[in-house]
Amino acid sequence: MSARRITRTRLFAATTVALAALSLTACEGDELTGSPAPDSATSATADANNAQPAGSAKGDTGEKDSTGSTGSNGSAGNDHASDTGSGTGSGSHAAGTDKGSDKGADSSDSDLPGKCSASDVRITAATAPRPINHLLLTATNTGSKTCALPEYPAARFGEAQSVPPVAESSKPQSLTTLAPGESGYAGVRLSSGDGSGENGYETTTLTIPFEDGSVATVRLPAGGVYVDTALTVTYWQTDASNALEY
Repeated sequence: MSARRITRTRLFAATTVALAALSLTACEGDELTGSPAPDSATSATADANNAQPAGSAKGDTGEKDSTGSTGSNGSAGNDHASDTGSGTGSGSHAAGTDKGSDKGADSSDSDLPGKCSASDVRITAATAPRPINHLLLTATNTGSKTCALPEYPAARFGEAQSVPPVAESSKPQSLTTLAPGESGYAGVRLSSGDGSGENGYETTTLTIPFEDGSVATVRLPAGGVYVDTALTVTYWQTDASNALEY
């Protein structure tokens, strides 16, 4: 083998060793300076942390809690609305009940007889056979509706400025009401039987006012009547005999 060929062979071997050394050095440099491939779990955690910075999570949670509280308030608002609705319903029911009661009361009142008037009633006066010095007043309903007489006849004889007292013991349990054609009765003691009465006078006129302001003029027996301070009337009665017991 020639010297030249030996030299080339050595040069080629040296070059190969040098190239191998350079390659090995490059690989070791890469291993020393390069970053290892990131683990998938670690990468996911980093991404999550980058998406939501530390410290903001609690703040967001607090805001969500606040929102939750607002939701509770909303529920309270709904409860309030429900209470309001219930109140409205109860109020309507109460109003309806009161209205119905008022109508019932009005209907009941409408069934009661009205008060008699002088235009509805004709009053006559007759001398009673007994007791002495007594008149019997008869009030007859000449109208077409039932009516209630006043408690007693506020009789005014002649020019008298006051009405006679009423015998309280003659008061009936209720007002005397007259259907059309029916009559009520009242007794009048004109004077004392023993002459103990005072300021006596004779009169031929008698008027009896009604509660509506109308006045009935009553015709007295012929010759008129004599009255004194013993003058007394009874309450209106449904029976003539009761009217003459006092």
